[in-house]
Amino acid sequence: MTILAVAAGFAADLAFGDPRWLPHPVVAMGRAITWAEGRLRGAFPQTSAGTRAAGLVLAVALPLACGLLTWGILHLCGMVHPGLRFVAEAWASYQILAACELSRQSLAVARAFSKGGLVAAREAVGLIVGRDTSVLDEQGVARAAVETVAENASDGVIAPLFYLMIGGAPLGMAYKAVNTLDSMVGYKNERYIDFGCASARLDDAVNWIPSRLSALLMIAVCPIVGLDACGAARIWRRDRRRHASPNAAQTESACAGALGLRLAGPAVYFGKLVEKPTIGDASREIEWGDISEAIPAFFASVFMAFSYSISYGIAGGFITYCIVKTCKKQAKDVHPVIWVVAVLFILDFIITAVL
Repeated sequence: MTILAVAAGFAADLAFGDPRWLPHPVVAMGRAITWAEGRLRGAFPQTSAGTRAAGLVLAVALPLACGLLTWGILHLCGMVHPGLRFVAEAWASYQILAACELSRQSLAVARAFSKGGLVAAREAVGLIVGRDTSVLDEQGVARAAVETVAENASDGVIAPLFYLMIGGAPLGMAYKAVNTLDSMVGYKNERYIDFGCASARLDDAVNWIPSRLSALLMIAVCPIVGLDACGAARIWRRDRRRHASPNAAQTESACAGALGLRLAGPAVYFGKLVEKPTIGDASREIEWGDISEAIPAFFASVFMAFSYSISYGIAGGFITYCIVKTCKKQAKDVHPVIWVVAVLFILDFIITAVL
C-alpha cells in the first residue's frame, strides 16, 4: 500500500507541482523552527555549549514530532477506512516531493532574464538559493541555478523517495523536517555556528547515502539525455569531496562533468564572502541554456530513482520476509530466488554506502 501511495504522490507532484495557494508542510515547519528558536535560546545558558544544546533539542524534536504527527494522522485515517489512509499517505508523499516545482523555478530564472534582465533573474534565483544574489553577474546567476538543480536532485526528490520507501510518509516527513532545519539554521555564521550545528550534522548524516546514489544515477542517465557520461564520472571521482558538506559536491560534480562546466567557487552569504573550492573544469563559459540542459538529466535521474525505489521497496519486503522466516527457524521454506534477490540488494546497498 505504501509503494502505491508514494507512486500516486510522485505522479501528483509531476502533474501539479506546488501551487502557491495550497498550504504546505514546509511552511508550517519553518514557522515552528522560528517559534522554537527564540524560546530554546532563552531557555538554555547563553554560552556556546548552552546554545549547542538548544540546537540539539530542536534538531531532535522537530523531525520526531513531524514523523509522529504524520504517523498519527495516517493511523486515524486507517481506523476510518484503508482507502482514506491511502489517500492521506499519497497526499503526504505529494507534499514531500518537489521535482516539478524545482524544475519550474529553475527554468523561471532564464525566463526572468529574457524578460526583465539581470535584476529580474537575480530575484528569481534568490527564491531557490541561500546566497546573496544581489552581487551575482549573469554567469553567477546561471551557475547558481544549475547548482540548485544538481544539489536538489538529491535533497528535493531522490532522498525523500529513499526515505518514503523505507518508512512511508512518517519517515519521509521526518526527513523533510531535517532538510528544512538545515536550510534555515544550518549555517556557519555567527548566529548559527552553535545553534545550527546539530541540524547541519544530522542533515549530513541522513543525506550520506541518497546523495551518492543520486550522483551515480545522474552519471548513468547522461547517455540517455545526450550529456557526457565519461566527463561526469571523471569529475565526480575527482571533485566529489570538494565541499565543506560531505554530500553537496556529489551531484554538483556529476552535473559539472556532464555539462563541461565549472561550478561552485566563492559566494556571498549574509554579506560575507565565503571562499569555496570550484568543482569541474571550465572547458567553456556557462550559458543560460545550461539550465535547461541540466533539467533533462535531473528528471531522468529522478525517474530512475523512482524505479529504483520501487524495486527497493519490493526487495525490502523480500528481506523482511527472509529475516522473519529465519527468526522462526523456517529459512528452508524461503524460495532460493527470494534469497538471491534479498542478498543482491543488501550488497548493492552496502556498495552504494561505501561510495
